[in-house]
Amino acid sequence: MSVPRLRLRRPLARTIRRGHPWVYREALDGRIPPPGTEVVVTDEHGRGLGRGLADAGPIGVRLWTVGEEPVDEALWERRLDAALELRRRVVPRKTDALRLVHGEGDRMPGLVVDLYGPHAVVALDGESLLPHREALLSVLRPRLHALGVPSILGRWGPRGDRSVELLEGPSPPEVVEVHEHGMVLCVDLRRGQKTGLFLDQRDSRAMVRRLARGRRVLDLYSYVGGFSVAAGKGGASSVLTVDLAKPAIALARRAWAANGLAPQRQRAEAADVPELLERLRAQGERFGLVVADPPSFAPSADARERALRSYGKLHQACLELLSPGGLLLAGSCSSHVDREAFEGALQQAAERVRCVLQVVERAAAPADHPRLLAFPEGDYLTVTLVRRLD
Repeated sequence: MSVPRLRLRRPLARTIRRGHPWVYREALDGRIPPPGTEVVVTDEHGRGLGRGLADAGPIGVRLWTVGEEPVDEALWERRLDAALELRRRVVPRKTDALRLVHGEGDRMPGLVVDLYGPHAVVALDGESLLPHREALLSVLRPRLHALGVPSILGRWGPRGDRSVELLEGPSPPEVVEVHEHGMVLCVDLRRGQKTGLFLDQRDSRAMVRRLARGRRVLDLYSYVGGFSVAAGKGGASSVLTVDLAKPAIALARRAWAANGLAPQRQRAEAADVPELLERLRAQGERFGLVVADPPSFAPSADARERALRSYGKLHQACLELLSPGGLLLAGSCSSHVDREAFEGALQQAAERVRCVLQVVERAAAPADHPRLLAFPEGDYLTVTLVRRLD
């Protein structure tokens, strides 16, 4: 059976040859076949540039290979084995919550596999792999079993659909305890954000743990309290944990207790962050370390300028609460806001507060979230740690 060929209408041949895995619908001539159909993307002369799977939405094709190598189970096996070998080498000991497959970064576009102790969560981005679910599982299953993972869950729905399907093995408990650098975190695999935990902030949590000793810590947009626990384990004098979602705050409290931390050192509050920041400012509160890691303010390129204004307001409010010499860990999880723009908004906030910021450390996603050099969109996480100098 012949493989459909889709011709580029834009000069993107070099980009594809370099390994960029996305071809947008608007860059292709003709009708794109249904999601999951294997296609060859060609240049204007009909020469094959890469093979991939058709998708719905703005991304018309997710490319798996450069040239005309077929997209089949043999390719999936090779790519998956390479991804697992990388994790064996880079993931620290005492950590059983990690990303086994990072989609485009592992040249398996649209596929995410996250490990939470004895449970694996398989998530799909877009629709290109939906028709291939069973074939993918046949490749994944024996490798997960070899890792001692009996329970496999799937998140198949669109991005806004958080439903989870038990695919194999025992159903996970309502709260799963996992370990990161020796600390316990509590995760809800069925109703949690992403696949359950922000695994990409592991290195940043370790940074907070190193720097928290003796400081009053404010953890904003805390979700299940990973940064709070890191601060507590690092010797923070007190931690204020804040998230709008009550279930997340309940998990943050549970994780604090699971680590044997004194309950009087944590205050966990379900609250709107901007309102809480204004209240803390009015009360004259000051902190030695503030963590501001909000949800994405820029889900699309069109939202970039609005997002930068939002980051500026947030960072200004945080800087106003910092003691002299205090630290702000500022994070952005949008590829539409690069580090230069993000830190520019941070600098403008400092100018409004009339302080000088010293960059202490920068971070990005850890090594189990690899990025392709030819795919800047995959470098989505920006973390900057600054110190307030007066």
